[in-house]
Amino acid sequence: MTAPRSRSLRARLAERRVRAGDGRPLAPFRWWQVLSRSQLSISIPDAAGSALTYTVDVHQLGDHGDGEVRARLYRDGALDSVSRLPARFAVPGGRIEVAAGTYGLRRCHFLSDAGGERQLAPHPLSAEGRRAAFDRDHRGASRLIGILSGAIVAVGVCLAVPQLIETVSHIPPIAETVGTFTWPLHLPPAGNLGVTLAVVAASIERASRFRSSWVDDVAT
Repeated sequence: MTAPRSRSLRARLAERRVRAGDGRPLAPFRWWQVLSRSQLSISIPDAAGSALTYTVDVHQLGDHGDGEVRARLYRDGALDSVSRLPARFAVPGGRIEVAAGTYGLRRCHFLSDAGGERQLAPHPLSAEGRRAAFDRDHRGASRLIGILSGAIVAVGVCLAVPQLIETVSHIPPIAETVGTFTWPLHLPPAGNLGVTLAVVAASIERASRFRSSWVDDVAT
């Protein structure tokens, strides 16, 4: 009984974050924004049966004014709503939910009142759009890259967690209570940098497929 109430509370909090937009037009997607901007769209019929195009636009590096990462919902190219993340926008026939992680979006889906769920289609110039196109055109290579990126993140976790435990174990109150833990494997600075860069690249690849999670954050 606790879980449904918890989900309902999260939903209500997300809905309260939504603010009305000012109708400004959607800015064109530029090629240099491939890793810093996510843009996804979906066509939804309104009550009269007319098709409306809803577009979610997220600048991963945050807004220029305060650095806050927000999702903006455009209806037929005009700004309809704005929300901090995670966001939950009410649209005809359901809602659009948006969530982000460190390396990109983790979720951008339309949930219909009837219970269906559909991911929004990414802009072809975005990282998500380019990754989806690569998957369509090169299924074997795409699967191999996905497996490789998952393995790299797993290695990052295996290296990061023991070091985190070692650091925590040396906090005086913990050290006095349970003792200290020393991880025998310590990479040189260049090795640590190389692993970190590889994990970041793998996490970005996973985020472009909406596969990133808290595991990617732990790995780095």
